[in-house]
Amino acid sequence: MSKKWMKWSVFSLASVMLLVGCQNNGDQAAPKESEQTNAPNTAGKPATWIADRTINGRLFIDSDDVSKDINPEIAKKLKEMTGITLELEGVTADHAIDALTAGLASNDLPEFVVYYLNNRGRKEMSVILKGAREGMFTDLTPLIKNTKIYSKYLQNKYLPLDTQYGVMFRPEFKGSSYFMHMNIPREGGYQETKYVGGPFIRKDIVDALGIDPKSIKTSDQLYELAKKIKAGSFKDKNGKDIYPIGPRYWGGKEVGDLYSDLVWGADEQRIHQTKDGKIVHESQTEYPMKRIAYVQKLLSEKLMVPEFYTMEENRATEGILNGSYAIIADMHNYLDFNKDAHYVPLGPMNRVDGPYQMQLDYKTGYMAWSIPKTTKNPQDIVKFSDFLASREGKLLWQYGIEGRDYTLDAKGNPIVKKEVLELKDKDPKAAKALGFDGVGNSWGSYLGSTDVNRNADFNEMQYGDAASSEANAGPLKILEMWGYDEKRKNAKLNDGYQPLAFMGEFEQETQLKDALKKYDDSMVRAFYAKNLDDAKKILDSATAQLKAAGLDKYEELLAKKNADPKTKVILLF
Repeated sequence: MSKKWMKWSVFSLASVMLLVGCQNNGDQAAPKESEQTNAPNTAGKPATWIADRTINGRLFIDSDDVSKDINPEIAKKLKEMTGITLELEGVTADHAIDALTAGLASNDLPEFVVYYLNNRGRKEMSVILKGAREGMFTDLTPLIKNTKIYSKYLQNKYLPLDTQYGVMFRPEFKGSSYFMHMNIPREGGYQETKYVGGPFIRKDIVDALGIDPKSIKTSDQLYELAKKIKAGSFKDKNGKDIYPIGPRYWGGKEVGDLYSDLVWGADEQRIHQTKDGKIVHESQTEYPMKRIAYVQKLLSEKLMVPEFYTMEENRATEGILNGSYAIIADMHNYLDFNKDAHYVPLGPMNRVDGPYQMQLDYKTGYMAWSIPKTTKNPQDIVKFSDFLASREGKLLWQYGIEGRDYTLDAKGNPIVKKEVLELKDKDPKAAKALGFDGVGNSWGSYLGSTDVNRNADFNEMQYGDAASSEANAGPLKILEMWGYDEKRKNAKLNDGYQPLAFMGEFEQETQLKDALKKYDDSMVRAFYAKNLDDAKKILDSATAQLKAAGLDKYEELLAKKNADPKTKVILLF
């Protein structure tokens, strides 16, 4: 991700809202066709030439997601190829959505804006949708018709349902589109990475106990395993006693995959179908109290670290690096500390409705960009984005400069230089300064990361695989242990909307969102309650708030949406 080129101070929301009445962008007329056409002299220019101009964009993204400014050598190459000088600026705000809200309210926008958006249910959607309804953004549909990559968005079934009907081509806009959803895979079911996530267990403990980690499929089996681990008196790297079950690698949070036969619905959605087809929230089932009883048992018997649900990320990671937990509740096979596979996958666990089955989205999107109506020659930005999304553009922002950062094989695919890979391992900060995605600087992803298929484009699944296959030997070994290929072959492909994606259409949206958050918080409080009676009181209060906030009505809305093929709801795990 790209870091800011310049500082931008965000107005306080209170101050900005005073400007809304004075600055109504919705009254602005769309630029005339003659004003949109930029016809530079392209004689002697490369085929990728667009225009000799500067394009500036603002990234409404959290600061830790934003990369540094573009490497000068790469900026020069980009200029030679397209004529474009790209300037990116970040925002100074505690929360990116606050900056986005303030920026749109003030009508103080650059030539394009980038923001988070993984589905129509994300909170940014209501902010940008309001701007589109007020006429703040350029219609992108006519501008992508003659592009090489983005014109694919107009093809039938290229986009997932949520992107097509919920984000980009919403029925209310009658064919116009104002939000360019990003990171769309080229093919349905495509995975850029063969990925195993969820619980992992120390390999030396597996060997010492003589168990098969794949045999642990239920919460009861996990409990019995945790007791065996405790009885084994295993130690960490410092010779201290370990906890059988530790937190996520990234810090304390509930992890449904740790005991998924006690969790109703996907994490952070908690909505699923009963056997008779009724759509209900977890609070309306027996599973919350079952899970509370289970967790309280783990905590009381010291089988789970006490701060499992609350531990800060740095402390969790430090404990994991020290081997302080036999089982890590959630990590994945590509983490650097585990390239030697000394932690291996556990499970996977059964679900409440049966044995585990890999679930894959047909396609998904993540991040988005828009062009304000005030931007002159918006087609230049669309053409530039299309270049960045092409193989030639991706080669530049994902791999850097030929000769400096990579060479080409006989088929024209990049072979990353060994010295670049070594620098990335030894000095990540210095490597990132080279300025491309492979070393951690993703400036090109904001406009160019879509139509994704690295393997088809560059003949490698991960950056650097072709030059150093041994770098991912550990992760690939883990995939084999887990049986990834067989599970992938039997995976279920889903296309539809997440259960909470329709909140923006619900009249009690604010109340229900607050109640859902309280429910999640209450579950954690209940885990730490003195006993099950106290836990039930906490849960009953949260459940009552959900009912008062209209949960039943929202479930009725979901049932109606699910009956429409264009708004099918994903009610799986």
